[in-house]
Amino acid sequence: MKTIVCAVAIMTLGLVSAETACSQSISQSSLRGHIRFLADDLLEGRGPGTRGDAIARTYIQTQFQTLGLRPGFGADETADWSQTVDLVGVQTDAPETIEFATADQTITLGDHTDMVSVIGRPSNSASVRDAQLVFVGYGIVAPQYDWDDYGDADLRGKVLVMLNNDPVGTEDEPDLFEGNRRLYYGRWDYKYEMAAARGAAGAIILHTDASAGYPWQVIQTSWSGTEFDLASDDSPTMSWEAWSTMPAMRKVFAAARQDLDQCIEAAQSRSFRPIAIDAKVSIELTGELTKTQTANVAAVLPGSDAELRDQHVVVMAHHDHLGIGDRDQTGDGIYNGAVDNASGVAALLSMAAAMSGDQPPRRSVMFVSVGAEEQGLLGSKVFAADPPVPPGRLAAVINIDGINTLGRTRDINVIGYGKSSLDNVVAKIAKSQSRYVSPDAFPDRGYFYRSDQFSLAKIGVPAVYLHTGTDVRDRPPGWGKRQLEQWTETIYHQPSDQYDPDWNLAGAVEDTELLMKVVKEVANADQMPTWNPGDEFEAVRLRSLQTAAARP
Repeated sequence: MKTIVCAVAIMTLGLVSAETACSQSISQSSLRGHIRFLADDLLEGRGPGTRGDAIARTYIQTQFQTLGLRPGFGADETADWSQTVDLVGVQTDAPETIEFATADQTITLGDHTDMVSVIGRPSNSASVRDAQLVFVGYGIVAPQYDWDDYGDADLRGKVLVMLNNDPVGTEDEPDLFEGNRRLYYGRWDYKYEMAAARGAAGAIILHTDASAGYPWQVIQTSWSGTEFDLASDDSPTMSWEAWSTMPAMRKVFAAARQDLDQCIEAAQSRSFRPIAIDAKVSIELTGELTKTQTANVAAVLPGSDAELRDQHVVVMAHHDHLGIGDRDQTGDGIYNGAVDNASGVAALLSMAAAMSGDQPPRRSVMFVSVGAEEQGLLGSKVFAADPPVPPGRLAAVINIDGINTLGRTRDINVIGYGKSSLDNVVAKIAKSQSRYVSPDAFPDRGYFYRSDQFSLAKIGVPAVYLHTGTDVRDRPPGWGKRQLEQWTETIYHQPSDQYDPDWNLAGAVEDTELLMKVVKEVANADQMPTWNPGDEFEAVRLRSLQTAAARP
């Protein structure tokens, strides 16, 4: 049907190309329609395994089917639209207060106000009793930087206190941990994994707005619902995972006659080693253990080249959000996730509609909507662990996590700029739109490691992940960046992330068209994209290519 519509447009308009006519599927109205539905209260925030999650997945599947795309998983008679993601979740009931005992006094911190606590393993309960605190700096082991915050310290049964983010470069070593660009070492999930691997009873990450890239209220909302993990995950776990505000933990350290600021200063050096704190903590956590399922949804537009169609360009967005949680000041407790990430799914579906009515590119294109991203990229982890085609035949992944609601921009912001040859493709398409590429506007927030392209990068797939540009047309310098900072401060992971009919989506249309052209460029190129020499993902890519070449 779509092909007929495009053909009619071509015959009627005469001078309009097939690509131009079909790309009209990417419009403000198409984006608005998808976002409005997916972010409606009817879907109750699309929490993993909920009715709203199932509705979203059915909606996406039927959109793909209507476009005439093929199911993305399996083959022939076993083909399926979905890939099951088995989850185990814990809804933690933390005590109202947490007590830290030193030699001569007790410091009481409030749950939710000073600390946020969750059970760190799939269990209905967890207990930490008289566990000593140990400050472990950033909690990082990075051999390539000759960095080891743990050394040979015995941390079994201890509660580790650690800084968020990773060390910044110094005057002598400006490129240490890539300067102010956050790496995976700075991510909270890496830090909990490292603590668990060392037998710790628990770990407390110290929050600041600067080190996290978002305010304390995001911790309060993001960690207040059911925390999911993959049911198949057999990684080491801890009893207690927690966040603390810096002022609260500063009180605990002071009561133990330790200066937290001096400890932090010591943690900036390679010579740092864990510091035992004269304070112990006990906490009893109860929770409700649940098992549920979500799923990834995928569809394929088969390629036209007999030799290249078994290689796939992946277009990815996550369909989940936080579901129903704490009510805000207006009494709203539905976390609709309109920008994050109903909007990304809307862009993905609009691209699928535009490309399904056009001449197929040489390589196949796989459109993938993944689940449980907000829980730690769980859906994309499952996809990466069991992809429909071998990793060496995945040419690239183009991930969409949020779209531009500010209007047209002169720039396009590339997250992870400098990592792969895809930078050149994005720059070429941007130039055709009279735009320019700007590197990550917020490098300290580690966005490359916070969204689903990271799961595929870890199996070697070159990735494109774009953020809204900040050089907004017809606005004064700095206006765009201020708007994005304000959005993070007041809307990110809050019930206020709702569909707004007043959004200016002209820039979103332009960005989505740019991404579609990037997909076509990669899908039609003679060679697949590559990681830049020396990149952290280059070695695994070369291995995956060798494995794919050895297959019949």
